[in-house]
Amino acid sequence: MAIEGIIGKKVGMTQVFAEDGALVPVTVIQAGPCLVVQKKTADKDGYDAVQIGLVEKVSNRRITSPMRGHFEKAGVQPVRTVAEVPYSGDANVGDKVQVDMFKVGDSIDVVGQSKGKGFQGVVKRHHFAGGRATHGSMFHRAPGSIGASAFPSRVMKGMRMGGRMGGDQVTVKNLRVAKVDAENNLLYIKGAVPGGKNGLVYVQFSRNGKRSE
Repeated sequence: MAIEGIIGKKVGMTQVFAEDGALVPVTVIQAGPCLVVQKKTADKDGYDAVQIGLVEKVSNRRITSPMRGHFEKAGVQPVRTVAEVPYSGDANVGDKVQVDMFKVGDSIDVVGQSKGKGFQGVVKRHHFAGGRATHGSMFHRAPGSIGASAFPSRVMKGMRMGGRMGGDQVTVKNLRVAKVDAENNLLYIKGAVPGGKNGLVYVQFSRNGKRSE
């Protein structure tokens, strides 16, 4: 069974020493364990994939009736977070997906949700330079002109303005695995990944990246 990804939670950042003694900043991910909840095939669904669920403590009251039936049909315990991932070889409902699928040096992509910043102005949101801060300019962090008045007499689509910032799905590609702690289900990834502490992330092998045998 070769499933291409796993669900996890961001624990935080720390540092590890490389073999050459270099100090490497890493993000620690509590990756899995996950269970295969559903298997999709090209004959029945038009493509091959498996639905995996992150094994964690969840209240039955938070599971909807349709999802409860979905888990009962699979014969697995209800989970809160599921994701669909490609696979190769053979995979069956109930199979475990664990962090030891990754090896040190593997190239991976991490998908997460960036931290929400709330409503922000154009200087923070779009990196506008702003106006001069002296001599009574009265123009410090304002956006400036947002369009002509006579024609077209409206604000054009896509105009960069203040608004809600963050809270978006972000994919960071071609990161490297620095360390794998299979006993504690921990994955150490070189560099930073999107999201805050305890934020959900999806880790998958890079499509054209390095993969250890």
